[in-house]
Amino acid sequence: MKRLQKRSRFVASPHLEKHTSHRAQWLRASVLGVNDGIVSTASLMLGVLAASSNSTALLTAGIAGLVAGALSMAAGEYVSVSSQKDAENADIAIEDKSIKEHPKEELEELARIYEARGLDKKLAHTVAVKLHTYDAVASHARDELGIEARLKARPVQAAVASAIAFSAGATVPIIAALCSTVETGGWIITGVALGALALSGAIGAVIGGGRKLRASLRVLIGGGLAMAVTYAIGLAVGVGIG
Repeated sequence: MKRLQKRSRFVASPHLEKHTSHRAQWLRASVLGVNDGIVSTASLMLGVLAASSNSTALLTAGIAGLVAGALSMAAGEYVSVSSQKDAENADIAIEDKSIKEHPKEELEELARIYEARGLDKKLAHTVAVKLHTYDAVASHARDELGIEARLKARPVQAAVASAIAFSAGATVPIIAALCSTVETGGWIITGVALGALALSGAIGAVIGGGRKLRASLRVLIGGGLAMAVTYAIGLAVGVGIG
């Protein structure tokens, strides 16, 4: 496994190319964390505000949501990405064993993969032989399984990025609440949260190379619906208890 990580490196490009796929792991966790932090904390605070006009309860709910959410996101990301990593490692181990036991068959399998991608039979076989000599396991992992060392799952990275991002997102509605009164809190928290969601979507699109407007609208609509539903439930609960 270490050999796969050491030998599968970036090859320097002779001209400038700004690729973004290598950011996929931490970018996914970060964008998800920020958006979840904003939406879940703002929704929680709006629900509490609708049920009870109490500033202390509002801030307590926000802080509790931040801490619980950050820990939950970190744990969830670590477990899910660890499962992905285990599956990748298991597949690579199977290939490693098969290459040792059936080197000729595995070589021909790799050659057929290159032939299917457009190389003529002789050249495909030559390439397969060269790559088998250089690093057979890495070649099969990349070209047969689609597992690239630089894009492999990293549980700790995903967990840390997710926790930090969630905390940053959750801080937004909390600060909005601190800068408002109980009477204006609902509008300010909602407005600030929606603005932060739109900005988060746009930033994620810029980092990931996507379309800013589409990304912003996607998180804006989803987050707005979540907050509206939570506020309505809180209002219904508050009326029922009152």
